Amino acid sequence: MTEPRRPKLAGFLWAVVRLREAGIGLFIIILVGLVTLRVPAFLSPDNLLDILLNISILAIVALAQTMVIITHGIDLSVSSMIGLAAMMVAFVVKQNPEMPALLALLLGMMLGAALGAFNGLIITYGKVPPLIATLGTLSIYRGLVFFYSGGTWINSFELPKSFKLLSKGTPLLLPNMVLLALLAALIVYYFLNHTRAGRDIYAVGSNPEAAQMSGIPKQRVLFLVYLLSGVACGLAAVLWASRFESAQTNTALGFELQTVAASVVGGVSISGGVGTVPGVILGALLLGIIQNALTIVRISPFWQLAAQGLLILIAVIVDHLVQQRAQREVQS
Repeated sequence: MTEPRRPKLAGFLWAVVRLREAGIGLFIIILVGLVTLRVPAFLSPDNLLDILLNISILAIVALAQTMVIITHGIDLSVSSMIGLAAMMVAFVVKQNPEMPALLALLLGMMLGAALGAFNGLIITYGKVPPLIATLGTLSIYRGLVFFYSGGTWINSFELPKSFKLLSKGTPLLLPNMVLLALLAALIVYYFLNHTRAGRDIYAVGSNPEAAQMSGIPKQRVLFLVYLLSGVACGLAAVLWASRFESAQTNTALGFELQTVAASVVGGVSISGGVGTVPGVILGALLLGIIQNALTIVRISPFWQLAAQGLLILIAVIVDHLVQQRAQREVQS
């Protein structure tokens, strides 16, 4: 009796995942159609490019957040890591205007890696729950932004042109920032689906005890996902400073909500063990379209936050219903 049910359950779960992604895609098409009827300029090339630019940084960080959530964790410090790395890199670039843009990008990723590693050490060796640990570093890193900058900002005229073009340059038709987001998505997709470390991330999120008994180094996997989260935030930080041509003490403030929203709306289970890269990209795209649509029809920014919160609630409820259905399948 047991053997026939496993394929049935696996098929059901796969169908649910596919349905979630197809559902998001259908909702995006309907939403785009409705907004275009109201404002035809919504589908203009310039506006579509603006949407892609707006979601590029979100997609990069949401992909890292996804790996963390798959392990049944969360990284609330992503916004502060972006703010701190952006400020530090911007100061270095200001003092060294001849620095190659790619070197600035590498510096940002190294700084992010250090911040992410600190999170990982607290969680893996300090045994602090991810929610508490990253909530703490959220405040610590944001405080360091003020300490490092002395409360000052880096403005556009203080940054070299090469640094500004790092995100907005179009040597391959699309802006570099969009291309980097696509490259990040491909790398994370390959990593999660075609490497042992990626499979270990899913295993730890699905059943930590069983994963550890089978020889999977749970602590090392957890450290890795927070380290990668830091690297992604470092990359996002440099792109953020380049695109907006500034580094401010409130850079990316509240951005963690958007990364969690993109992940869970894209089908990543808050219980761990479930999540796909295409789903996360669709989740980020949906959030970007909603934000752009509300702006273009001149609706209060409050509703942008309300829409994000509503989408998170719906996604969590759907995830809970999926798990209940799966449990019934197992028991029947």
